[in-house]
Amino acid sequence: MTESVPILLVEDNEDDVFFMRRALTAASISNPVFVAEDGQKAIAYLVGTASRVEGDNCPSLILLDLKLPVTKGLDVLAWLRQQPHLRGTVVLILTSSNEPSDIREAYRLGANSYLVKPTTTERLNELAKALKNFWLEFNSFAPGS
Repeated sequence: MTESVPILLVEDNEDDVFFMRRALTAASISNPVFVAEDGQKAIAYLVGTASRVEGDNCPSLILLDLKLPVTKGLDVLAWLRQQPHLRGTVVLILTSSNEPSDIREAYRLGANSYLVKPTTTERLNELAKALKNFWLEFNSFAPGS
């Protein structure tokens, strides 16, 4: 497992952050998790990590909500895909929106996956296990991302 791969959770709902952290722990994911409460803070975090030596704490995996204050998730995704040093970063949309237009736009902008937030703790735990199994155990991250 890629335990050193930092995860950036971009989520404005404190309850969703709490439950996601709990689900990640239940799935035995020990990766460091950084939280940005809005899109602007996510961009600021990513800009800050890029300026650190060798991208220290620069996430290789981002869980991105779409419905964010200040800067929306799709705007964060569009910005991220324009940054040469972040193009290989895996971005999983994790949102409550099941709107076909949101799904289409997320994939058009370069999302690696589109996940609708589970409504029960059981399903969230299953999602965290699947995230661990696929993205953190079987997936190979792009070098330098």
